[in-house]
Amino acid sequence: MIVEIDEYVRLLAGLLSVVDPIGAIPLFISLTDHRSSEERRRIAWVCALSVGTALMLAHTSGTSWLAFFGIGIPSFQIAGGIVIMLMGISMVKASHDRSRNTPEERAESVDKDSIAVVPMAIPLLSGPGAISTVIVNHNLNPSWNYDILAACVIASVALIVLICLLLAEKIATLLGRTGMNVITRVFGLIILSIAVEFITQGLAAVFPILTRTV
Repeated sequence: MIVEIDEYVRLLAGLLSVVDPIGAIPLFISLTDHRSSEERRRIAWVCALSVGTALMLAHTSGTSWLAFFGIGIPSFQIAGGIVIMLMGISMVKASHDRSRNTPEERAESVDKDSIAVVPMAIPLLSGPGAISTVIVNHNLNPSWNYDILAACVIASVALIVLICLLLAEKIATLLGRTGMNVITRVFGLIILSIAVEFITQGLAAVFPILTRTV
């Protein structure tokens, strides 16, 4: 039981760092500043559900899609690790990451009836980095026990996203821009470490000679 709790905390911390709901708060506030409180709550709920759905689909069918395109897990680990590393570097610098969504997408979303799914849920929160993390972790732990654990982690992340968006203005006021940047930088360091693990594991699988000891 203790091992499972430790694994849950590890997976939750890793995935939550990549999703980074705190970092999404400023954009959420700016995109919903002209909407009513009821509309904001609805957008928050739809966004959280969309994040959970996207990550669960990645967990359950991501491997099948890789097989369909003939992509090996080690290659995907390396590619996913590079994407996550770029995100981590951007987060450590507390700058906006274009891999999550572009300025053009943000400008276009202002005119949409609902920004809950695009760009908030996809690609801002459950973007390439989060999806890569879910798929790689699933392939590194092929068991029913892990599937149940991963489902709980994804549900927890979706719940945290919901809470952060519902309390977006209060969190922004409490932490301020400096506080949110500090949290984003800490998350950036965590996902940089995850990226290094993914890349080194992928390289070790592609080039077994790297694992040999002299």
